[in-house]
Parts: sequence; structure tokens; C-alpha cells
Amino acid sequence: MRLKKYFIKRQTRENIEAEEIFLDAEAVRSIEAKGKLENPIKHRNFILFYIVMIIGILCLFSRTGYLQIIKGDYYENLAKGNRLRIYNSIAPRGIIYDRFNNPLVYNTPSFDLIADVADFYSNPEDVQDEILTKIAEIVPVSDLREKIDSAYNKTRQTILIKGIEHADALVFETVVNEWPGIRIQQNAQRQYILGPYFSHIIGYTGEVNESDLEKHPDYFLNDEIGKIGLEKQYQDYLRGQPGQEQIEVDSSGKTQRIIANKPSQPGNGLVLFVDKDLQEKLYQSLENMLKKLSGTKDSTKKAAAVAINPNNGGILALVSLPSFNNNPFAQGISQEDLNFLENNPNEPFMNRVLAGQYPSGSIIKPLIAAAALEENIISAYQKINCNGVISIGNEYNPQIVYNFVDSKAHGMTNMFKAIAESCNVFFYTIGGGYKDIEGLGVDRIKKYLGYFGLGSITGIDLPNEKSGLISNKEDWYLGDTYHLSIGQGDLLVTPLQMASAIASIANGGILYQPQLVDKIIDEQGNIVEDIQPSIIRQGFISEDNLKEIRKAMRETVVSGSAQSFLSLPIEVAGKTGTAQFGNNNKTHAWFASFAPYENSQIALIILIEGGGEGHLSANPVAKEVYEWYFSK
Repeated sequence: MRLKKYFIKRQTRENIEAEEIFLDAEAVRSIEAKGKLENPIKHRNFILFYIVMIIGILCLFSRTGYLQIIKGDYYENLAKGNRLRIYNSIAPRGIIYDRFNNPLVYNTPSFDLIADVADFYSNPEDVQDEILTKIAEIVPVSDLREKIDSAYNKTRQTILIKGIEHADALVFETVVNEWPGIRIQQNAQRQYILGPYFSHIIGYTGEVNESDLEKHPDYFLNDEIGKIGLEKQYQDYLRGQPGQEQIEVDSSGKTQRIIANKPSQPGNGLVLFVDKDLQEKLYQSLENMLKKLSGTKDSTKKAAAVAINPNNGGILALVSLPSFNNNPFAQGISQEDLNFLENNPNEPFMNRVLAGQYPSGSIIKPLIAAAALEENIISAYQKINCNGVISIGNEYNPQIVYNFVDSKAHGMTNMFKAIAESCNVFFYTIGGGYKDIEGLGVDRIKKYLGYFGLGSITGIDLPNEKSGLISNKEDWYLGDTYHLSIGQGDLLVTPLQMASAIASIANGGILYQPQLVDKIIDEQGNIVEDIQPSIIRQGFISEDNLKEIRKAMRETVVSGSAQSFLSLPIEVAGKTGTAQFGNNNKTHAWFASFAPYENSQIALIILIEGGGEGHLSANPVAKEVYEWYFSK
């Protein structure tokens, strides 16, 4: 019953009497006298509530301001990065010309299929497989997945297919925008004119690899870079300045549109000293001789030849056989074809002109004779009797006799006859000494061979040059000096070294640094850099003594082992050489020469590996080239 007072009683009657109203008012006053029905919220609580709200609003505004004002640029760039891609476009490489401005290489339009690695991997795996399958349906390739996997965490983009045919490129253009992370890019591809004829000079280009990036950290993995030859030597001039494309993509990485395009700047061109027609002729003549010799018992497929301008060191032609076609390398050579070339026992990649090291044989005799004249060992007309052999007794045991033989007994021989007929006894004598003639001795021989540039690189503007060899062995005997005096024994030379040495005899004693590039030009043909001849050494042999050496080399044609050149319309001076190598009496064939005899324009070296006697295989090549060169 006590609880009833807490319940609200509903009035069921429709009318309220006046006295009831007064009774209720009295009841309220009674309650107020005893205490209020509720307690009001304290004023300080409202103040605290307002402070908390203000602090919260200030924090929100501060954070918003920080994100929009202070970090606004960062997040704006981050957002743009999610929808923008910047790609480099490869600049067309500079053109290479011969001395008469005939192009030796040009750039052809090329299309490459490019994968953005991050965008491609953002696709589900089934979408990736679908994309690669569709690509393979257009161009049959099987290693697309391997290429993308190998580029992961190494580069942003990689070339999936290089050098796509134009018809296939048009097909890709219609569908590539539907493939996230895949795009088609137009590039310029190298096309080498007469590839095998100039491959050892020009070289070729290829994609930048990780070892290239160590030397060129500002390059990208998809850049083109010179691998060998002038393409490598003059990479910084030929490359040009890459351009850039800014492309908008959607959230899935699909290309939407090109926003901006910065054009690339073509590289500078090279003008060579090389005569394109002479290069072709020298190559063909040397190749034809190798074909003739291929039917012999000891057939050969290796040879080298170099023509140089004695007046400035400019290379007029440079041939190394066997050669190779450099076009597949620029277009993307298959691994199978590359393995075939690398495993070829004839080493087609080897530039024999500057990296082949051979015993010189008798073509070194003009250098030995010049040293003997300079050191007053003999005079030009002094005669030495040659009976076909020099016999030297052992100083400790007279019963032991060493015989150093010649091809025949030449009789009384002066320097002119000795060079013309290649008399070994004469050079044994002036080199090592015999009877009352002192001889140069090994130290002076080495010194003068060094003056002529042997035993060190020439500094030609091509990579991978070798220095040859002038032995410094401790146990040296008189017999070693005799062998060195005729170009055998502990001596190795490159054809380029001998060409430079012979050129210095022809020009009166100036040893020039051989040079392939004459000028560097811009796209309009204006000269960027005119490369001046560089002199290595001069004055080491007097002009009078060199004049006598030139006479002796002319005598080789007049009365010696190169009389076949007498039928030419110009006067040639030269020296044949037959250099033994190995243990089977095999010989390399040499011919060193210059023409015309007065005011020489060209010095020419011919080498045929295992070619037998010089006058039988090397001489005919040189004669054919001279006859063509001076008749055109």
C-alpha cells in the first residue's frame, strides 16, 4: 500500500473540479517548502564542456591545416604519382660518316613493347597471365615472364619485345591501353651499312646492363649504349640527350593520355678519316686471298690489314678477318647466334689489327737498320759478306758451335741489298755483332724499337688495344739478340704498331698517334670539335738516315722480293716478311709498304696468319689495293 503514492493516477473523469486544482497547487507549494524535485547542473560543468569542445575543434583545424598547408605539396605529388608516370625516351644516336661524308650507319624507326614492372605486378596473377598470353598471340615469344621477373626491384620498366615489326606495332597500339602496365614506345634502331666490312671499326650498341650502370650511374637499364668499337669509344658524343613523356594512368595502371612530352636531342655525329671505298676494296682483296689459300694444306681464315695516312696518323682503312655482322646486335641477337660467334675458333670478335700480337719477321729490318745508322754501327753503303750462315762457338766449350743460317748466301751486301733481299746474316751482324762489327746489342735494339712505338699501345681511339711484347727476360744470350734482329724470338707486334712505325719512316721521322675520328659534328653538320693530329714522338732518327731507309725499301721493289709492284703507275716502297710461329714451321705472311715513294699518301700493312711466304700471299693483296686506289 505504501507504493501506491508513487504511481500516477489517471483521471477517468472528463471534467476536473476547481477545488482539485487548488488542492494540487497547495501540494506543490508544500513540496517546494520541503525541497526541490531536481538539482540543476553546475555552471562550471558547462565551462569545462565548452573548453573540451573548443580544444577538439582546434585540434581538427590544426591537423587539417598541417595536411593542407604544410604537407599539401607532398600529398599532392603523392596523389599525382599514383596517376602519373614519367618515362624516358631514347635520343637518336649521332650518325657516323666516312671522310667523304658517306654515312656508315643510320637510325631506323623501331617499336618496343615496354612493361612498367610495378603496374604490371599490381594486377591479379590471372590478369598477368592473360596479358602475357595475348602478347604472345601477336608476337610469338616465350620468355616474357622471365624478363619481367628479372627486372623486379632493379628497374621501373623493361623491354619485353624489341624491334617489333610495323604491322605488329599497329596491332599492339589498338589493344595496349587495355593492359595495365604495358605500353608501346617508338625508338630509333641502329642500321649498319655494310655491317661485316666495318664491324671492327664501328662496333655496335646494346641495352645497358648492370656493369654499364656502374660506370654510367645516370643511365637507365633500357638505354642504348655502345658495347665495342667507335660506338663505345665515343658513347658520350653519340648518345644525345634523352627526352621524357608524362603519361596519365588510371587506378589499375592503364594508360589514359599523354600529358607532356619533352623531345629528345639527337647525339653528335662522327666524321672519320676512313675511306669507305678503300675499306671495301681492302676487305674484298684480303677475303679473296683467304679463299685462294683455303685449298692449301695449311689453310688459313685469319688476316688483318690497315692503311694509314703518314702525314697525320689518320686511319684510311682497317680490316680484320674473319669479321661479323653487327646489325643483329643492335636489333637484339638471339642467345643461340651469340653462342655460335663466341665459340667460333677463328674468333671473329677479335680485332686483329690492334689486338693481334705476332712475330714481325723481316718487316722489322728497316727499323733495325735505322737504329744501326743512327748509332753509327755501319754506314748505308758499308758491305758485309754473307756466306749463308754465322757460326758462333760456345765461350765455355769451343766444341759446341751455334749456327745462325740464312735463306741463301747473298755475298757482299750493303744495307740496300740487305733490305731488298732480306739478308739475315747482315742483320745478325748489325744487331748482335760479329767479328769486327760491334752490333747494336739487345739494350739499344729495345730502345729504338720503343722509339718506333713497339712494346706499347699506340693510343688509337678504339678500345681493347694490346701493347705487343719486347722481352725483358733475365737470361739473355747472344742467340736471342740475333733472333730479335730479324723479328723472331722474344718479340710480338700488332699490325697497327708496324703501320705507325712504317708511316714514321715514310714521313721523315714523326710517329703519330693513329686516329679514326677526324671531326665531331652536330645534327646540322657544324663542327663541334676538330681533332688535331697527335704526335707521340719525333726526331729519334735523323732525316738523312731515314732517307737512306726509304731508298732501301724502294730497292725491295726495284730489285728485291716485291718486283711485281713495278707494273703499278706509282712508285711503291716496301718490305716483305715471313715470320715463323709455333713448332711446325708455319709462317705468317707480312708486307709493309708506303706509296708514293716520294710524298707518301698511304702506308699499308698486310698480315695473313699462317699465309706462308709474304711475297706469295701478302704482296698480291697490297698490289691489288694500290692499283685500285691510285687509279680511281
